[in-house]
Order: sequence, then C-alpha cells, then structure tokens
Amino acid sequence: MKYRCILLDHDDTSVNSTATIHYPAYCEIMNTLRSDEPELKQDLEGWFLKNFDPGVGDYYQKELQFSLEEQKQEYAMWRSYTENKELLPEFYEGVLEIIREFQQKGGIVAVCSHSEADIIENHYRKKGNGIFPDLIFGWNDDHSKMKPEVYPVEVVQQRYNLNPEQILVVDDLKPGYMMARLAGVDFAAAGWAHNIEPIAKFMRQHADYYLETVAELREIIWEN
Repeated sequence: MKYRCILLDHDDTSVNSTATIHYPAYCEIMNTLRSDEPELKQDLEGWFLKNFDPGVGDYYQKELQFSLEEQKQEYAMWRSYTENKELLPEFYEGVLEIIREFQQKGGIVAVCSHSEADIIENHYRKKGNGIFPDLIFGWNDDHSKMKPEVYPVEVVQQRYNLNPEQILVVDDLKPGYMMARLAGVDFAAAGWAHNIEPIAKFMRQHADYYLETVAELREIIWEN
C-alpha cells in the first residue's frame, strides 16, 4: 500500500449528508432566525460554497452575525436533524469496501470531520455493515483539536509511529486541504459528491489528487 493511514472526511466524502440533512437544517435555521431577510438564504450550491469558504462557523458568526442566543438556537435545530433516525445518510458506493480492505491489510482509518463524533459513530453503526474507523476526530469546542489545525494528524503520527509520507487526507472541502498542507501530508480532493466550479477549480489546482470517483481513491491507495 502507498499509505498506512487515511484521514477520511465524513460529510460528502463518505456519506451523502449535506443535501439530505445539513442543507434542510440550514433552511429551517434561516427561516427561523432570518425570516425577515429571505434574500440571505443560500441555495444548495451556495451552501456548499459557504462551507468551503469561509466555513460554516465564520458564516454564521461573522457574515450573519448570529448572537450567542442565536448560535444556541442554530445548534439545537441542527442537532434535531442530525439526530433524526429517519434521516440517516447513505455511504457512497465503494467507500465502505475501501475501508474494510484497507483495514484488513493493516491500514489505519481515522475519520476527521466537523460533524460531532456521536453522530458519525451512529452512521457507522446503522449503515456501516459492521465496518468502523480506528479513530474519530469530530467537532470539538477546542478548535485547536480539529481541522484545519494539525492535531488529528499529529495524534495518528504519534499513536501509530507514522511518517508524514505514510498519511493521506481525503476531503471535499478546504479545511481538510489546509490541515494536510500545514501537516506536510498528501491531500486527495473528493470530487464525487458535487461539481461546483469554484471548489473544483481550487482543488484541481492545489490538491495532490483530484478524484472524480470513489474508484479513483482505491487506485491511489494501492498505487506502488
């Protein structure tokens, strides 16, 4: 195997969740907290772009200037969607098979996401067909411990005695790319969930690999 560890994003890299869960939650949030300014609400493509840059936290806090109380309301509404048992997202075809085969051959899979760890764990338990990652780095109130900071990379390096060249970050958005660059590890852009031109253009220019299909991820992992 070319890599010993994959740091794998969750939303729209492993599971199809933005269109089915996170965007509907966002629409309810905007309809509730900014009902008097409907022009501010993004369509699905615009929502992907806000997640890409500046990121959802800065979008809510700096662009929309949510108050602390509004941030609490936003979080509660979002959790009501992510905890909804009827809204479990599906894994993209081929992702689980890659994880299983990679682990069977001694590889380490660490999920690195801005979703919370309990939500990710539930998706794997309910939809993972018995497959489970070795580590999960989810949303953390201590932002120094989540992407784009290098903490997740440092943890897997220390725990499994890995060199930077043995690690691959796979993500569809900029925080994963930034973490990979700061940590000096390879980055593969997951382009199979959406083909939004500003995102695709950036990733094609800056990623070590731009992957249009899950099958292409398999090829680079086992590339000699």
